[in-house]
Amino acid sequence: MNTVQKISKNVGLVFVSQILTYVLAFFTVIYTARYLGAGGFGILSLALSIGSIFAVFMDMGLSTLIVREISRDKSLSGKYIINSIVMKLILSILTLGLVVVTVHLLGYNPLESLIIYLIAISMAISSFYIFLNAVFQAEEKMEYLSLANILNSIILLAGTILGVYLGLSIVYFALIYIFTSIIVLIYCVTVYVKKFLNIKLELDLGFWKPTLRESWSFGLISLSYMLYTYVDSIMLSILKGAEAVGWYSASYRLMYIALIIPNAINIAIFPVMSRLYTNASKNSLNLLNERYFKYMMVLGIPLGIGTSLLAKPIILLLYGTEYYPSIITLQILVWAIVFTFAGASYIQLLQSTNKQLIITKISLVCLVLNVILNLILIPSYSYVGASFATIATEAVLNGYIIYVTYKLGYGTSYKVVLKDLSKIFVATVTMTIFIWYFINLNFFVVVAVAIIIYFVTLYIVRGIDDVDIEILKQIRG
Repeated sequence: MNTVQKISKNVGLVFVSQILTYVLAFFTVIYTARYLGAGGFGILSLALSIGSIFAVFMDMGLSTLIVREISRDKSLSGKYIINSIVMKLILSILTLGLVVVTVHLLGYNPLESLIIYLIAISMAISSFYIFLNAVFQAEEKMEYLSLANILNSIILLAGTILGVYLGLSIVYFALIYIFTSIIVLIYCVTVYVKKFLNIKLELDLGFWKPTLRESWSFGLISLSYMLYTYVDSIMLSILKGAEAVGWYSASYRLMYIALIIPNAINIAIFPVMSRLYTNASKNSLNLLNERYFKYMMVLGIPLGIGTSLLAKPIILLLYGTEYYPSIITLQILVWAIVFTFAGASYIQLLQSTNKQLIITKISLVCLVLNVILNLILIPSYSYVGASFATIATEAVLNGYIIYVTYKLGYGTSYKVVLKDLSKIFVATVTMTIFIWYFINLNFFVVVAVAIIIYFVTLYIVRGIDDVDIEILKQIRG
């Protein structure tokens, strides 16, 4: 099996699991939002935001580090795994204490505090199965990782439906996350014991310091990303209340569905890029990055236009009239996803080539920018201001990362980029004209026909070239 086929197999496995995972998560969000209302959903979203931020301290980049290092040298697996697990246990205990102190200082009411504590406990448990998933990723056994993600989503959805059916309180909906994390962790441990425990586990306290020194930059990248992803929800809760968080989060969580594509590709490509860098295959790295960027733009630009035009029917269909204010946030936030698509390949390339410290520095600058923008915009414009702060931050972050990558000699030629973008632009304009004139027809018909028109036009203008066709042939074997 050649490299293209191996990547495509792993992308395919992860992509299918991500589709199932996101579809299940999609219904979980819809059921939860409709049942709890904007206020209750805002509290749960706030707890998930705070929990996600503190989850970074429970891992400190160890999961990302072992993917890179084990994929390069499988003999290090036992040493990295046992030492990282012990370090994560200590970090998780310390972090839970930090959560309690933070919640007390922020002055949340008893119900909000309880929900935050429960979600934080679930994050501590889930950080261990996420770590084991990283081991599966490093070994390029994506089927185990995929099953873990699917199992997680199935249990969450089943628990949510049960809670809605029985008319249970918001506390129950937080407890679902703890129960789900425990079950998935049991599954991951079972798989690891049966499939990978033949390696020698070496506990070495002297290994901790150099490991944390190497992983902390990955942790800072995650922390800065989580902070400027979720700090707006926290600031909204303090300045405008839970209802504003609910309206904002309704759109924000829909955007996560779009991340299925770069997430699936990243999981499969990270080990490959790391190996190519180790083998000094710069040309192969550039080719991989060039195609990755192109495909993200092929999907991202029409996604931004289409969602902006169809935001109203999307929100009203999924959430109902109570979430009418979420329409404008969706129209704005979708462009943050477009910028994320644009920078996905470059971020992955920098991480694979030991340049993660560059991402860390840029991310920290963008975090400060995001907080400043939120402080300026939220008091006057509430959830709309938070949406603009997010899109501005994503634009600066991904734009500067692309600029730096070009300076390091890994960027695609401007001529190739402009050529690809011009063809994508023609196809997108054609699709936009159709949506604009037929927007009042059946929503599903409009979406289906718009997608067909876009890709047919892209093919006609040669937006799909000979290299793309050759890659497709290799994927098909």
